[in-house]
This record gives sequence, structure tokens and C-alpha cells, in this order.
Amino acid sequence: MRILREDTAALLIDVQERLLPAINKAEETLALTARLVKGLQILEIPVVAVRQYPKGLGDLPPQLQEVLGQYTPSDKVTFSAWDTEEIARRVRSLGKKNLIVFGTEAHVCVLQTVIDLIAAGYNVVLVADCVGSRQPYDREIALRRAEKEGALLATSESILFELLRKAATDTFKQISALVK
Repeated sequence: MRILREDTAALLIDVQERLLPAINKAEETLALTARLVKGLQILEIPVVAVRQYPKGLGDLPPQLQEVLGQYTPSDKVTFSAWDTEEIARRVRSLGKKNLIVFGTEAHVCVLQTVIDLIAAGYNVVLVADCVGSRQPYDREIALRRAEKEGALLATSESILFELLRKAATDTFKQISALVK
């Protein structure tokens, strides 16, 4: 199945200041996540940013706030973002059938959201290099489970180029420069 720009939105889950220090390979994952968000913006893909209990876990880190610019995060206390009606309504209002999902923690909030989105009829692309957990094994098992549930796995670079579709454009030059 081809993931097309016009049919696609993104869901950024719980990449938050107080959670990040506990995440395995947090700096690398955060850098790739910021790059992905920047690329999605270049491609004009809407990104919904979700935060788990920000009073306890804080806001998105400055690197993500910077690339998102003006953004309105959706807050939740449920593990699955889809279980928070305001978030489900926001995602539905975008009218897209494909959702690019990434964030933390892979084996809790990300996985439960992916399972619920698939059950709701969405085509889910889980960006493997932009999901993290405290323990590598939890992340690995979550990716395997998500794939078994029907999620497509991709990397940040592969999904950006799939959405781009062709070279020799100004957008290609921007994406190419971004991933170098």
C-alpha cells in the first residue's frame, strides 16, 4: 500500500521533557523525531502533538517546540490517545485515512494507540526510529506486536521520501537537505 500525502496525517505521542531522560537512546530518537516533524511540515502533513499528564511529565522538549512553532497540544491521562475523546475528534476532523505514528513509550501509549487506530479503520505507519522506550526489549516487542496488529513499519527517512514521491522539485531539495 502506498502512503500518499493527501491521505496522511501524523500523531506525535508523549515526547516530553521529564520522560525523555529515561528513554533508551533518547538524544538520537529526539533528533530523528525533530527531523521527521520538520519534514512533515515541509510536506504539509498535519501533525497532532499529544502529551501524557503534562503536569507530571512536562511539555514537549524545546527542540520539538521549535520545529512545531505554534502548536496546540492535546493532553491525555489515558494510555491510548484514541481513548481521549478530544484527541479522537481532532484526528477524525483531519479526514485522513493514513496516520504516521511516533513517540514514547513504544510499549505503552504508542502501542495501545496504534492498536486502537487500526481497530478504528486507519492505516497506521509506525516510524520505528522515532519511537522509544526505557528498555530496548520493550521497544522491540512493541514494534513486533504493532506489526502483527497490522501497522506498517517505516523509518523516518523512508516515509518522508515515500510521501515526497519524486525528485527534481524544490520540496525534494528541502527534504534531501534535511536528511543529509
